[in-house]
Amino acid sequence: MKHILIVEDELAISMVLGAYLEKEGYTISYAYNGEEALEKVEEVHPSLILLDIMMPYLDGWGVLKYIREKSACPVIMLTALSDTDQKLKGFGEGADDYITKPFVAEEVIARVQAVLRRSPQYQKEEDIKYYGNLKINYLSHQVFLSGIEIPFTPRDLSVFLFLASNPNQTFTREQLLDQVWGIDYDGSDRAVDLAVKRIRKLLNGWDSQDGEIKTLRGLGYQFYVQEKQ
Repeated sequence: MKHILIVEDELAISMVLGAYLEKEGYTISYAYNGEEALEKVEEVHPSLILLDIMMPYLDGWGVLKYIREKSACPVIMLTALSDTDQKLKGFGEGADDYITKPFVAEEVIARVQAVLRRSPQYQKEEDIKYYGNLKINYLSHQVFLSGIEIPFTPRDLSVFLFLASNPNQTFTREQLLDQVWGIDYDGSDRAVDLAVKRIRKLLNGWDSQDGEIKTLRGLGYQFYVQEKQ
């Protein structure tokens, strides 16, 4: 069951969002300030975080920075700040979506569902997989090579986890853009090639007999592993 962490200092807003999300079958946890949010992130390992910006002790930007240093957990920012510069800052610092107040709860639900559909974490039944000296923890969004965590950027981690969640399946650049960057992305598909290039560099030291990120010319990319007999 997917677990949503609502980080919002206004109790009424938290309760309304929680009630709607629970009706959709999500498990809900709450935090009412930035410091409490950091504790909850470590405690419950949420599937997605709804994160207010204006909060006591530590604001949403500080919480987002902390999250992005540790994982690619999806984050939707909730704020009364409608300034375009604030939205761009949110996306630039790793937010997956941005909703301004006041909002309609049904819209928040729709956006939560859309972001979760793009997240690779939920396409895998097992929490941890091993491919030789490569360890993938889908619950904590961490990847280790010979016991050392690979320092992926959030976007590159999302690309890798999506491919790894679907071993031996080929995805075109367009499919990867839709799944990771989102359908609203209007940049070049060259972004996919650059992400794969960076991922391969970080995977240097992974035995190709255990697996690799393969290029299928004219088709796309796949996380290739040997099928076990």
